[in-house]
Amino acid sequence: MRPSTTVINGYNQFSLPKIWGLGKHASADGTKWDLHAQNLMSEYHLRYGGYGGIGYYLVSDMYIALFSRFTTCGSWEGHNILDYLVENDSDVRPDTIHADTQGQSAAIFGLAHLLGIQLQPRIRNWKGLNFYRSKPALQYEHIDLLFSKTIDWNLIETMLPEMLRVAVSIGAGRIKPSTILRRLATYSRKSKLYFAFRELGHAVRTSFLLEYLSDVELRRLIQSATNKSERFNQFVQWVAFGGGALAAEGIRDEQRKFIKYNHLVANLLIFHNVVTMSKALEQLAAEGHALDTELIASSSPYQTEHLNRFGRYALNRDRVPEPLDSVREFRMPPHGERITRTAQVAV
Repeated sequence: MRPSTTVINGYNQFSLPKIWGLGKHASADGTKWDLHAQNLMSEYHLRYGGYGGIGYYLVSDMYIALFSRFTTCGSWEGHNILDYLVENDSDVRPDTIHADTQGQSAAIFGLAHLLGIQLQPRIRNWKGLNFYRSKPALQYEHIDLLFSKTIDWNLIETMLPEMLRVAVSIGAGRIKPSTILRRLATYSRKSKLYFAFRELGHAVRTSFLLEYLSDVELRRLIQSATNKSERFNQFVQWVAFGGGALAAEGIRDEQRKFIKYNHLVANLLIFHNVVTMSKALEQLAAEGHALDTELIASSSPYQTEHLNRFGRYALNRDRVPEPLDSVREFRMPPHGERITRTAQVAV
């Protein structure tokens, strides 16, 4: 079992993260890591400025990061968004993924649909996208002007066996979603399979956009999820102290290790913070204080004030860690209720 998997599974056993989320939603976002200009991986990023590469992370709604990838600034980030299906073998298996505009395209929507994943991104300039009718003669009251094209169901029906074969191969772990998406995009002008995925994605994305525009709670959910990703990006760069967010290595494998190890250390600190916070809540409840889940839900494990990044460290290799059963099994009060430890025991 991978070290990151062990950390995520241990984290998932605590009650506190269940206040923040249930692990069914996750958000993906990239952040720029600086690289020296004389580097095959390094590219100039127009939006962030400077030379570097992109660390791409998938963050659970429980705040723990499930997946990381290092890619170039010029690559389309959304090609990596579904790779967690192959590379994340932890107990936390989200089925709804949020992202920004870089985390979506019509082909990604189509592939995600066949893999049983709901893609719910925050799309910038959605007014520039085409809405697709299911039939040419179909008219929609009040919103008919939004629809400018029609879905080619014949193409989807013809290529469906090939599309399902791709989905099954991904589910069996034989190929990564990013590999097939990049390959299809490269040969898009000649590939009917690419056009079929894109056509299916047009149908799925049109349905999502209509829901996105009409449901304010969905927009709030997506905004909240993407905020967690952006906050994790700040936290993971804070963890890589001493280098000014610079990945100094010029070898690509070493750069990937830098991202993976930094991701692991960030998850370990998140785990440590949840243990500390759970102990504090346990103590407050034991002393008879009320626990307000509304207040707990507004907190996060990205706390840094108590962590000493600099100075000397004394390692005691003979020290036996204290058991975590009490804080792991301590049940948080139902959402919106205020109870004490005594009241909980009475129940």
